[in-house]
Amino acid sequence: MTNSLSRVAAIQMISSPSIEENIATARRLIADAAQQGAQLVLLPEYWAAMGMHETDKLGYAEQVDVGPIQEFMAATARVHQIWLIGGTLPLAAQVTDKVLNTMMVYNPAGERVQRYDKIHLFSFTKGEESYDEARTIVDGHDVTTFEAPFGKVGLSVCYDLRFPELYRAMGDCTLIVVPAAFTYTTGKAHWEILLRARAIENQCYVLAAAQGGRHKNGRTTWGHSMLIDPWGEVKTVLAEGEGLVIGDIEPHYLSGVRENLPALKHRKL
Repeated sequence: MTNSLSRVAAIQMISSPSIEENIATARRLIADAAQQGAQLVLLPEYWAAMGMHETDKLGYAEQVDVGPIQEFMAATARVHQIWLIGGTLPLAAQVTDKVLNTMMVYNPAGERVQRYDKIHLFSFTKGEESYDEARTIVDGHDVTTFEAPFGKVGLSVCYDLRFPELYRAMGDCTLIVVPAAFTYTTGKAHWEILLRARAIENQCYVLAAAQGGRHKNGRTTWGHSMLIDPWGEVKTVLAEGEGLVIGDIEPHYLSGVRENLPALKHRKL
């Protein structure tokens, strides 16, 4: 971990069923983040497409390192010379009529340096509101991190946020990222408190990039993209709509929190 500041940004979108529209939006917002000095940029879950039906993602699915979504991410990382964490995209799976919900990480040269397949699949039913990702998605299995210039980054997606054992399995991280498409109902109740808890218990920064508004398919997502520091303080937040949040990773501050309250050293289990 270096002792220099590193600026990070999370992009918030209201993705549509059109990959072309969403790429245009992402291109504009990533350029804005890079212009403001961001060295690492995080896109939200399902940033490239939120279909009219849950089965639409089967038609969007790409093979590894092939297709317009991945080509855009690699080229954009290279153009702006940033670390780009690509939210998620539907990746072809070995199971018929299902995809993987996959996060790709690109370095400033535009090279893919890591991949994470979402482990925990969301389901929720309350009255007329019902979701079950397992109908169209295959779960991943590997806890995944990568080394950025400022330290280790832990990768997680949306529903993963509810499983603290995943984050413990990552080891000592400087930053945890959480791209998401939290529903309005669950987001209003649990989003911020879970994000802050993950920051506090792991004594690290948490960067969350959300979908945030009313989508063409009728779904409403909670938004509230944010950056949280290792003490659990929300440094910056965007409640709803397209845009970005941006802030600094401060290694000296992180070290100070861990020295003052050495909870990570006090673990027994």
